[in-house]
Amino acid sequence: MNVLNPYVRQFLVGWITVLDSVPDIDMLGFLPDFLDGLFNMLSDSSPEIRQQADSALSEFLQEIKNSPSVDYGRMAEILVQRAASPDEFTRLTAITWINEFVKLGGDQLVPYYAAILGAILPCISDKEEKIRVVARETNEELRSIKSDPAEAFDVGAILYIARRQLDSEWEATRIEALHWISTLLDRHRAEVLCFLNDIFDTLLKALSDSSDEVVLLVLDIHACIARDPLHFRQLIVFLVHNFRVDHSLLERRGALIIRRLCVLLDAERVYRELSTILEGEADLDFACIMVQALNLILLTSSELSVLRELLKQSLVNAAGKDLFLSLYASWCHSPMAILSLCLLAQAYQHASAVIQSLVEEDINVKFLVQLDKLIRLLETPIFAYLRLQLLEPGRYIWLLKALYGLLMLLPQQSAAFKILRTRLKTVPSHSFNGDQLKRASSGNPYSQILHYSGSQITEDG
Repeated sequence: MNVLNPYVRQFLVGWITVLDSVPDIDMLGFLPDFLDGLFNMLSDSSPEIRQQADSALSEFLQEIKNSPSVDYGRMAEILVQRAASPDEFTRLTAITWINEFVKLGGDQLVPYYAAILGAILPCISDKEEKIRVVARETNEELRSIKSDPAEAFDVGAILYIARRQLDSEWEATRIEALHWISTLLDRHRAEVLCFLNDIFDTLLKALSDSSDEVVLLVLDIHACIARDPLHFRQLIVFLVHNFRVDHSLLERRGALIIRRLCVLLDAERVYRELSTILEGEADLDFACIMVQALNLILLTSSELSVLRELLKQSLVNAAGKDLFLSLYASWCHSPMAILSLCLLAQAYQHASAVIQSLVEEDINVKFLVQLDKLIRLLETPIFAYLRLQLLEPGRYIWLLKALYGLLMLLPQQSAAFKILRTRLKTVPSHSFNGDQLKRASSGNPYSQILHYSGSQITEDG
């Protein structure tokens, strides 16, 4: 069957066709022996031989559909190899046969699932549309078959194939590989977790993928694995490690990853765990960058609105206070982050104390850039409550003092200085009288500080 001479090939195909037409001869029993040779002829340089081989294969496929007993296993191995053929027509024929086998073979093909999947996944991204369509149909058909590991269904082998395809250059193939891992997690969670060490690193690397869809699917899988407390801790530790090793991942994907995990795994739990890990971080520069990134997500993301509301109540709500304290220890890595946290939690007196504690070496270009960001954030809807509190300067004297402290740290020619000064100029002076200050500060151990300005405070503070 492997002879290249065109006359010999024609002679052989002719004999196979004739023998198959004899009713008393069951050629299907011998098909695995010459199937590979017939597929070889599909890429022959002669159109006649290609046509004859295709005709013979079509006839055999029809007989397989009508036959009650067929040895699918041996033929499946041949088809898997042919599905990777450089010849387009051979690939299409092989994937069409695989499609029929998956529909017809059922349980017989269970030991070959991994091999078949390995043939299908690359074809999903084939340049020929016909092959892509058949490959997708076969993939769905294969996924719909419910199989039990007790029936020779090898979860490890399929995971290995899916993991290998995550390195594919084609996005569609990577996405389908992730869908398979997700499906296995849903159906055979315990078995998949046994192979977790084999796939975990690959899944983490996939977070750097160029496709957002791939990254979101990877995060869904990570979240599914992290339902167990042990794996949750492992995921967050590995994630921080990846951000530390690859700063560009934090810049490009940090917000997407953190926000998605907060949706899938409970925002408060994620932030508490991150804070615990960063509190003991040895690389202080990285800790500062990471905390600033987390702080910006906390202040701006719609997914974390519940967390923001909880923090706003930290002075009156035990849960809010506990969250504030759990974040405080790591947020201290960045002066800007700790100031934002205090303003969000309405701990204005402490914010003022933090500003007073900033010494000369803390105020560098990086700090001023972060301070600029904070001033601009104060003008967003998230801090609307804070701006409204400025209508009662007598009641929120520490807020006013904190904002004026920030103003004094900013260079006068900067845009942030002008923004903040303009905002402070709108603070109503009529509500600023000594009686109100005395009432607001009654019972306050810092009341003597509140009265330093005498009976009247000017518009400029």
